[in-house]
Amino acid sequence: MAKDYSRTERVGQQYQREIALILQREIKDPRVSMVTVSDVEVSRDLAYAKVFVTFLQDDEQQVKQGLKVLNEAAGFIRSLLGKRVRARIVPELRFVHDSSLNEGIRMARLVDEAIRKDSQRGSNSEQDDDGDD
Repeated sequence: MAKDYSRTERVGQQYQREIALILQREIKDPRVSMVTVSDVEVSRDLAYAKVFVTFLQDDEQQVKQGLKVLNEAAGFIRSLLGKRVRARIVPELRFVHDSSLNEGIRMARLVDEAIRKDSQRGSNSEQDDDGDD
């Protein structure tokens, strides 16, 4: 029998939606522009939450700056989250960079490049075969 979503997963998904809205609408800092909440891991006791974020820019310095700003604003974000979500405990938030999106884009580019090179190599060998006659 397949296991249903656990409570921590459901709560994490709700926090993910709400934190994304908070970051989009409430955080006005220009150093935290174009940020996406990719996942939220909540501890079993619901007291701690690790918020995985991705940034549109892939510059390491800007990512560090954005994470610093988000972690400094964690208390403010937590207070807004507490107002939006009915919960006995509002978790302590910690923001972490999620590089999986950027890594996926990089891998897709590598695959596309390999396919392009392979097709070029195939068309070159066909031309060589035709010229030998």
